[in-house]
Amino acid sequence: MQKWLICLFLVIIDKINGNEFLENSMKKIIQKYREAILYIFFGVLTTLVNIVSYWIFAHVLNVDVLISTIISWIISVMFAYVTNRRWVFNSDATGTGDIVKEMISFFSYRLLSGFIDWAGMLLFVKVIGFNDMIIKILMNILVIILNYVFSKFLIFKNNKQE
Repeated sequence: MQKWLICLFLVIIDKINGNEFLENSMKKIIQKYREAILYIFFGVLTTLVNIVSYWIFAHVLNVDVLISTIISWIISVMFAYVTNRRWVFNSDATGTGDIVKEMISFFSYRLLSGFIDWAGMLLFVKVIGFNDMIIKILMNILVIILNYVFSKFLIFKNNKQE
């Protein structure tokens, strides 16, 4: 109850002061965690691209689970490269050689995480028999974490951050 009153008091004071306190606080938080916020945002979109494309291939077009996983991986990795390069890590690679090197690195690490996704689907769906959609979601959580670590510390590590 006490925390609620304090928050209400701060909001009222902030309204009187023209929202400067909350506005400045939010700006500081967004600036501090900009990369993580964008990575989470585009990670969620990439995951949706992966899951929706998987569902379309596996459940609408009746393509095999493992083939559908590979196709959805390719589609989502292309989407992730563009969003990570441009908006999340602000890649400063400009020359053809630098961009090709960055792309090879990105796709190689995504291939590793894609293999982990595929192996998880193989083990938990094909061998053990768990529900494919539940396992697909769980594998995507693991893949998001791995991909952030790869991107932050191995792929885009030398880029200037804004």
